Amino acid sequence: MCTVFHRKRRFPGGSENSCYRHRAKHKDRVWSYDFVTDRTEEGRQLRLLVTVDEYTRECLAIEVAGSFTAQDVVGVLQYLFAVRGTPEDIRSDNGPEFVAKRVCGWPDQAGGKTLFIAKRSPWENSNVESFNGKLRDELLNREMFLSLSEARWVIDRWRMDYNHNWLHSSLNYQAPAAFAAGSVLPASATPQPPEHCLIT
Repeated sequence: MCTVFHRKRRFPGGSENSCYRHRAKHKDRVWSYDFVTDRTEEGRQLRLLVTVDEYTRECLAIEVAGSFTAQDVVGVLQYLFAVRGTPEDIRSDNGPEFVAKRVCGWPDQAGGKTLFIAKRSPWENSNVESFNGKLRDELLNREMFLSLSEARWVIDRWRMDYNHNWLHSSLNYQAPAAFAAGSVLPASATPQPPEHCLIT
């Protein structure tokens, strides 16, 4: 009799901080953020710092710059926390801008918590990765930006359209902004309008 042994497959997103094990159960429970890279027509690098609410699928911000320092990332978080309230957790990969002491310590000081996914495991942050795929397929691969200022304007208009007009089956075929408006916040959360525009 021949016995065949099969190697067990590890469940993707198996670390404690993955979106599979640490799920967002209400608005502002978990935000996730990540970087996307593009270029202007002249070849100048564009970096996009994307922040999404995992429960409502809202894109809270797409900050566009040539480069980001740790202090720039903190500045975006400070603004979002001020206009939206502090999330319980904020999830990211282990990129240098996110693991810098200045960045990973700031949410803790504001009352939140940082969640770092396992290295080289983007599927553990699948909500923001899915959004980034839509952003690239529907906008970045189709548009040629002449300048940084044009990129900022066009990208923020696309973000507004996504939040208000894109229907999601996971949200009962509502747009993220409409779903967020009808979401019941925990008593400790601060209700804030879902839309805002970063000014740099």
